[in-house]
Amino acid sequence: MTASRRNFTPKTVERLTLAAEPWLSCDDCFAQIDAYIELLLADAPHANPGLRAHLSGCSACYEEARSLLLLAAEDDGVDPDGALRRLDAV
Repeated sequence: MTASRRNFTPKTVERLTLAAEPWLSCDDCFAQIDAYIELLLADAPHANPGLRAHLSGCSACYEEARSLLLLAAEDDGVDPDGALRRLDAV
């Protein structure tokens, strides 16, 4: 039997090895994600180091945030590109 080999991108490796401090659980993240996405779409200041650290290390929450951002941008009729760049700067 041969083991499958995954080729991780440098971005994936960086996300897996980042320190996730201050710590935030996935439940905490989901409780805050709506407000965070609204701030990203409005290009408003958003200082939430715990949420940013969590999104950097948790691919499930990051994908949820990205999907929510795209849906909210479509509903609001705004271009999501700037907000996506700010989200990816996590």
